[in-house]
Amino acid sequence: MALRIRKATALLFSGGITQGTDRIARTGALLSRRISSASSSSSSAVVAEDDESGGVYGLGSVLKEYEDYRRSLYGDITHKALLVDAVGTLLVPAQPTAQIYKNIGERYGVEYSEAEILTRYRRAYQKPWGGSHLRYVNDARPFWQYIVTESTGCSDSHYFEELYSYFTTEQAWKLCDPDAEKVFKAIKEAGVKVSIVSNFDTRLRPLLRALRCEDWFDAVAVSAEVEAEKPNPTIFLKACELLGVKPEDAVHVGDDRRNDVWGARDAGCDAWLWGSEVTSFKQVAQRIGVKV
Repeated sequence: MALRIRKATALLFSGGITQGTDRIARTGALLSRRISSASSSSSSAVVAEDDESGGVYGLGSVLKEYEDYRRSLYGDITHKALLVDAVGTLLVPAQPTAQIYKNIGERYGVEYSEAEILTRYRRAYQKPWGGSHLRYVNDARPFWQYIVTESTGCSDSHYFEELYSYFTTEQAWKLCDPDAEKVFKAIKEAGVKVSIVSNFDTRLRPLLRALRCEDWFDAVAVSAEVEAEKPNPTIFLKACELLGVKPEDAVHVGDDRRNDVWGARDAGCDAWLWGSEVTSFKQVAQRIGVKV
C-alpha cells in the first residue's frame, strides 16, 4: 500500500503545471482512492515513502501535499464548487426512524419493537426495488409504502400517509452542524458555488424550504429528478452542469464511502468522507481555502 501511495504522489508532482487540470482529474482520484483504502485498513502502520529523501511520512502529509498541489494550480481557493450530501451529512432525523415508526404505528396496531422494526427496515431497504436500482421515482410513494409495510407489518393507508407527511416537516429533521448557515454563507461569498447531491424523492425541495436552508444552495441535484442514484456518476455530473463547473473543479462531501466518495470520484470530482476526513462544515471551508 505504501508503494501505491508513493507512486500516486509521484504522479501528482511529475510534469509541469500546464498539464495540471487533466493530471489532477486523473491522479487526484487515484491518490484519493489509495488514501481511502488505506484509511479504512485496520493497520496503523500504513505510510508513504518519499523517494528523494528516503523519509517516511504519514497519510496526513500525503493529504497536505495533495492540497498544496491543488493550490499551486488554482490559488488559495482549491475548488470552484462544493457538493453536499443531504441525509447523514447536512441533516439527520430528529429521532430514530424506528422509534417514529413505532410511536405513530401504535395507534394503528403496530406491535413490533423498535429493534425489530429497524431490522426489518434494513432488510427491506436493501432489497432490489422493481427490478431497478432507482428507488425514488417522483414522490416515491410506492417505494416508501413497501418499506413501511415490510418494516412494521402494517399496510393501513392512513398510517402510511401520516408517516409520509411527518417526514416532510421540519420537526422530523435536524441539521448535523449548527454552524452550517454561517459557513455556507462564507463559502458562497468567497465565490464557491454550492449544490445538494442527494438520493431522495421530490419531497427534498419542500423539506429544505421548511428547514429554511434552501437559499444556502445554488442548485439541488436530487435522484428522483435526475433519475440516477449515487454512486451513479450521472447525478454528480448533473450537479456540476447545474453549477456550470467541471467535475475536477468540484469536491463532494458525504457520509457514505460507496455512494458519496467512490461515486463522486468516478465522476471526476474530489471527495471527502463526512465524519472521518472532515467533521464540520467549517473544516470543509478551511480545506477549500475559505476563512470563516
